[in-house]
Amino acid sequence: MTPWWVALQFLTRLPVRLAGMPSPQQIGRSLLWYPLVGLLIGLLLFALQQLLGGLSLMLQAALLLAVWVGVSGGLHLDGLADSADAWVGGYGDRERTLEIMKDPRSGPIAVVVLVLLLLLKFAELVSLLENGAGALLVLLPWIGRGVLPLLFLTTPYVRQGGLGQALAEHLPRQQLPWLLAVHAVLMLLFGWPALLALLVAGGVFIWLRMLMLKRLGGATGDTAGALLEIVECVVLVALAC
Repeated sequence: MTPWWVALQFLTRLPVRLAGMPSPQQIGRSLLWYPLVGLLIGLLLFALQQLLGGLSLMLQAALLLAVWVGVSGGLHLDGLADSADAWVGGYGDRERTLEIMKDPRSGPIAVVVLVLLLLLKFAELVSLLENGAGALLVLLPWIGRGVLPLLFLTTPYVRQGGLGQALAEHLPRQQLPWLLAVHAVLMLLFGWPALLALLVAGGVFIWLRMLMLKRLGGATGDTAGALLEIVECVVLVALAC
């Protein structure tokens, strides 16, 4: 079960303690558990929404968004911020883009992008709750964490070293497609909204992957985080409408 605990520790801020440093093989196999971690987060959000049912919709949305961000420690928002700075400041140059991504400081573009994304998510959550569709909260992090293994499976990893390289080099290529297909089928139990969410997520994935290949020749950990955040946001727009 170590790959499960690796995935849970990396993707959440839940109090998980590993007995030792996982091997690169265990890190790679942790990708198999990413969608399940997303499902767990989605169920947590839905359970919280049920508990908050007596509050105003705006307060519910604000609390749900705070927990949504907090449970992952802002990990993927950090990737979005770094990618936004690098994409604008890189002026189309691959090496300059990669260099800016390594800078831990956030520039004004990163701040603007984060504010806009969180504002959009908040407004979309209010709309979703107004429509009485709180159960669809389960789908959002589930799909978001499902696109990460798909990205590593289909896209070269362009930065040497670190967790991302271990994920890319040791991911279980034969098992992942089947596992992702099973999760997609299970999502369809939510009916037509799930089909819409999957189609929208697929379109956004193809578009952003194309941009990554054109600029960088592949993906990095930061662009993976940006992909997750943008997929969640666009899917939430589609469901809220």
